[in-house]
Amino acid sequence: MKRSVRRAVVAGGAAAVFTGVAAVSAGAAEGGVAFSRVTMNGGKPIVIGVKEEVEVHGTFRMTTKLTYDHGPTLFPYRGKPGHGDELWNTIFSSDCKVVDKAKGICDFEEQLHIDPRHIDFGNEDAGAWKAAARVNLRGDGYDIDDVNLPLRVQRATRLTVNASPEPVAKGKTITVTGKITRANWDTHTYQGYAGRSVSLQFKAAGSSSYKTVKKAVSGTGGALRTTVKATGPGSWRWTYYGNSTSGAKSSSGDHVAVR
Repeated sequence: MKRSVRRAVVAGGAAAVFTGVAAVSAGAAEGGVAFSRVTMNGGKPIVIGVKEEVEVHGTFRMTTKLTYDHGPTLFPYRGKPGHGDELWNTIFSSDCKVVDKAKGICDFEEQLHIDPRHIDFGNEDAGAWKAAARVNLRGDGYDIDDVNLPLRVQRATRLTVNASPEPVAKGKTITVTGKITRANWDTHTYQGYAGRSVSLQFKAAGSSSYKTVKKAVSGTGGALRTTVKATGPGSWRWTYYGNSTSGAKSSSGDHVAVR
């Protein structure tokens, strides 16, 4: 049985009408359409939390001399295009921006939305996907193609931090604690993420960037704890660099004054 997260109709842009373009007959086989110059989410993983709908921006070029009913769409899929899982709730595509009228070339932009609260969305949706593009042709035909763009969908992570004592004497010990949690799409909550290697980073007062000082492994419930020597005033934070199913994230910085 095909499982799909789709639930809403596509809101497509108006179709471009080119002189001399022929219509495709009802039920016609795919073909006659080419997609190129595809981007999705700026090449970054699609990181999703537990409540907020995520908007993913996409761009692509379509070349065809066939008449189509409305704007084409770009979306994540698994399996076989048109027969596997698709990951989207709504898609809003732009009107055609004509590049070459004689050749039937248009550029498009779209906004694709994924809602983690949808009943068909769950933890198994994290990981590797691919991108496909589809256009509905006049006469009930259609074309759908793999566009050779790998995608990564990740569960969002969160981190907290606390560095103490505050203030502290130079050379004394600072204890840095915190917690790493990860989105559970089945329960719509953030849960402790144990066994993760997390970087402790420090930004000295007056500096513009953080540097990694050491690493710690999260314990039960995602707890983080380590100690460092106070060398000067600045801010401490935890940073997790993510994995194939979990997003990268940094905590806010906790400033510690050093006397």
